[in-house]
Amino acid sequence: MSEQRLKTLIKFYEEDPYDPFNLYALALEYQKTDLNKSDELFNKLLHDFPEYVPSYYHAARVKVELDQREAALLVYQKGLLVARQQNERKAEQELRSAYDELMFDLQ
Repeated sequence: MSEQRLKTLIKFYEEDPYDPFNLYALALEYQKTDLNKSDELFNKLLHDFPEYVPSYYHAARVKVELDQREAALLVYQKGLLVARQQNERKAEQELRSAYDELMFDLQ
C-alpha cells in the first residue's frame, strides 16, 4: 500500500464523507495490509450506505479472510437482496456465485 495513496484516499473521505465511493476506496486500500481496519470501514459503509451495492462483495470477502464465514454469508445475503431491489443483475450474479462457493466450502 502506497502511503501517498492512502493519504490521498483519507483526504478524499474527509473532504466528502457522504460519498460512499470515498469510504469504499479507503476500505479496499486497507484490505491490502490491514484486514481489521478494512472490515471496520466496510461495516461503516454497509451501515451508512446500505444501498451501495459494490460494497457487499468486498465486505464479505474481508470477513472470509478474517475467518468470519457466517458473517460473510449474511453480508452476501443482504447484498443479494439490495442488488435485486436495484435490478443490478451483474452484481447479483457475482454475489450469488460467491455465496454459493462459500456455502459449498462450509459443507
